[in-house]
Amino acid sequence: MTSGSPHRRARAREAALARAVEDGLLGPSAPLVGLLDVDGVLAAVQALNEAFEGPAEVRHTFAAKACGLVPVLRLLAEAGMGCEVASPGELEQALAAGFTHDRLVFDSPAKTVGELEFALAHGIAINLDNFQEMARVDRLLAGREARGPIGLRVNPQVGSGAIGAMSTATATSKFGVALRDEGAVDAVIEAFAGRPWLNRLHAHVGSQGCPLPLIAQGVRAAYELAERINAELGRAQITGLDIGGGLPVNFGGEDDRPTYADYVAELRSAVPGLFDGRYALITEFGRSLLAKSGTIGSVVEYTKSAGGRRIAVTHAGAQVATRTVFMPDAWSLRVGVFDAAGRPKQGPAEVVDIAGPCCFAGDLTATGRELPAVEPGDVVALYDTGAYYFSSHFSYNSLPRPAVYGYRTDADGRVAFALVREAQSVRGVVEESGLAQADALVELGSSGAV
Repeated sequence: MTSGSPHRRARAREAALARAVEDGLLGPSAPLVGLLDVDGVLAAVQALNEAFEGPAEVRHTFAAKACGLVPVLRLLAEAGMGCEVASPGELEQALAAGFTHDRLVFDSPAKTVGELEFALAHGIAINLDNFQEMARVDRLLAGREARGPIGLRVNPQVGSGAIGAMSTATATSKFGVALRDEGAVDAVIEAFAGRPWLNRLHAHVGSQGCPLPLIAQGVRAAYELAERINAELGRAQITGLDIGGGLPVNFGGEDDRPTYADYVAELRSAVPGLFDGRYALITEFGRSLLAKSGTIGSVVEYTKSAGGRRIAVTHAGAQVATRTVFMPDAWSLRVGVFDAAGRPKQGPAEVVDIAGPCCFAGDLTATGRELPAVEPGDVVALYDTGAYYFSSHFSYNSLPRPAVYGYRTDADGRVAFALVREAQSVRGVVEESGLAQADALVELGSSGAV
């Protein structure tokens, strides 16, 4: 399993929601909160490590974009993970969390010269996206040896999964060198031949909506290319394969499907030589490590009817569940209903839409669900939201970011909380919107400057 026993997780989540209401972390004065099950996260890391046990050296990195909250990153660093970063902000978050430079992987299709200089100077592993970026590194190294591993990202062009936006190995993907384009493989081989410092290949097919056989096809393409390059060069120049992450998450139920063990079994079948120890393996899992350990809790402010449909208006909408609101078929979430004391509601079901606070009609986190009758003051919980949801805020309507708490439960069901991120105040929202420069445009217009 990837995040502990589903039964344990569900029991702990219910206990945490009830305690959050009791402690006032969720209620009339704090109508929205994010909760993260620490034991679930650590169980996921353990399951990942166990699945990849074997002769191959493996560095598991966490994709920081999935939850760029420093305390969460610190937890993963202490659990032995590395960190994959794709922006200057994520890089600084990872360093603040305690990841050392040698445990970082820097990915981005748009790295600046300054970002490359920093990574090269500190021995941070880099995945180059294209030949122009490679030429930049040529100039920056100026004949010097690289301090850290440097790889080239390739696009195996094996096709799309069910969610096109999450599929990174399509024919026209913006990422990496497209291997099936005319002359691409020869150009990659030539690039490695002239650059002894280039010693990794990186391929990533996608994440949610991508079946395991498709992901394995992409890994196999990178492996076979590494074998060809090393054979043609007559030396083991490529020593590492960054196989990305992308394990899909089961958003439709409590069970972990697929598991990391399932993924490794698929890889062993499709790429038998991958685990023999000749290549160091690097992974970049994100969503699968955290999603099922997270819950968003929101107070129901009002209930109403429209066209015969019941509607529950909550404080959780597009600002925290952006993908679900804009792509509901691809990112459907499970919903739980609790009473004002945080206890699971029982009783006859009614068909209801769960609406958020954003000022547009499509701000719905669930549509046409059969749930116990929802009343004002109840709590609606959005499950499996530990990755991206409460850490990637969408600032529509200037809604403030909610507080996030981590929790652990003991054998008796007692819950302990730790603050991960404070709730943003309305004053903080105003300050972020340019309060200090409030008169700037007025003064510009009255200055007489042309």
